[in-house]
Amino acid sequence: MRVTMDVNGRSVSGEVEGRTLLVDFLREGLHLTGTHVGCDTSQCGACTVHVDGLLVKACTMFAAEAEGAAVTTIEGIAAPDGTLSVVQQAFQDHHGLQCGFCTPGMVMAATALLKDNPKPSEAEIRHHLDGNICRCTGYHNIVKAIMAASGQEMPALAAE
Repeated sequence: MRVTMDVNGRSVSGEVEGRTLLVDFLREGLHLTGTHVGCDTSQCGACTVHVDGLLVKACTMFAAEAEGAAVTTIEGIAAPDGTLSVVQQAFQDHHGLQCGFCTPGMVMAATALLKDNPKPSEAEIRHHLDGNICRCTGYHNIVKAIMAASGQEMPALAAE
């Protein structure tokens, strides 16, 4: 079947089988490899994208379900001139990544959070990231980066 959707601001079409997942269409059909496949069970969040402005794990959605939708991947977050988004820049500035495998999903999740809640608390950020797994960082710098992207600073750790 043929699917047509808007991906990162441009109209794209492609032939897919009915069982083709959106993540596979993005990676294999469109060669947008920033959306990662980490688990195929919607546990890790590495495949997180925005579909019509909503946060979606692309391994849980068929490409055909995105027919006519506006899809944004990590490749569509930066400005056309390559300038990083506020969230991407904060991740870089605050070392919100190590191996980088989870980073696209984390950035997409953080971007959606800040759209809905421009000044989230640390607890709200941690709750929102519940569906995204990072195996390297322990989340502290990820949360710190998201706080910075929202114009806030992390609360100081209590002295022990």
